[in-house]
Amino acid sequence: MIGSRVVALGHYQPSKVLTNEDLSAMVDTTDEWIRTRVGIRTRRIAADDETVDQMAARAAEKALANAGMDAAEIDLVIVATCTAWDRSPNMAARVARRLGIPGPVALDLSVACSGFTHALGTADSLIRAGTATKALVVGAEKLSAFTDWTDRTTCVLVGDGAGAAVLTASEEPGVAPPVWGSVPEMSEVVRIEGDPARFAQDGQRVFRWATTVLPDIARSACEKAGVTPEDLAAVVLHQANLRIIEPVAQKIGAVNAIVARDVVESGNTSAASIPIALSKLLEREEITPGAPILLFGFGGGMAYAGQVIRCP
Repeated sequence: MIGSRVVALGHYQPSKVLTNEDLSAMVDTTDEWIRTRVGIRTRRIAADDETVDQMAARAAEKALANAGMDAAEIDLVIVATCTAWDRSPNMAARVARRLGIPGPVALDLSVACSGFTHALGTADSLIRAGTATKALVVGAEKLSAFTDWTDRTTCVLVGDGAGAAVLTASEEPGVAPPVWGSVPEMSEVVRIEGDPARFAQDGQRVFRWATTVLPDIARSACEKAGVTPEDLAAVVLHQANLRIIEPVAQKIGAVNAIVARDVVESGNTSAASIPIALSKLLEREEITPGAPILLFGFGGGMAYAGQVIRCP
């Protein structure tokens, strides 16, 4: 076995919908102000007693069902999250317990908004190394628990949810090597810190970096996969801001690609945003099986990771 491929995805979002009109009754904002600046119309907010691992397990169950696999077949679980409330046991171990997975490698990755693409690259590397054969990769976040709901600059952005992918070893690799790294001098531009810990960001600095630097890095991910931007069937960027997603996709040169715009209805769900958006595209059968898809995450700690995968 020389590589891995994604065989299925699944997602879960809480039932509570928070609209821009709802927010305008909470803070000094309007629907027009929010849509003009970030493109968001609605977002999903978890119940007080709904946990990160519960949402992660729900998404994972759906992904396994879509793959036609039993949880017992999984030997590696990676959960990407920056909103785990407890230190131990980690989310991956809790998800494995909820799903009844016997004895997997269970790892958490805390890389915020690029967590899912980091986790996907890690799982692929472990499969290529021969130390895993079937992996469950999940991005799950409860950002609402770390949000100042009186701060109109951040509370209008966040949403909760989870997305999951199932990877298997394959003689025909469907996950290209990632392009990943970080910008240490910008590590503070997106953060969750303080007591109580609260989400904060320098949105203008993120915007400038994403719209000027990110396109070249994303094109290098295409080069690693042996495809051109024109070959891409879909582009799924971290769903941070529609004013970032649309110009970046254009600058990458993905002229024939479907561009995921799930931020409009889901808000910014950090590590969950890419798998949620991709799962919805697959659910709607908008991408041909086997077609190349660019995934690219960026944000917290100013870390980034992206790769091209083949549509399951």
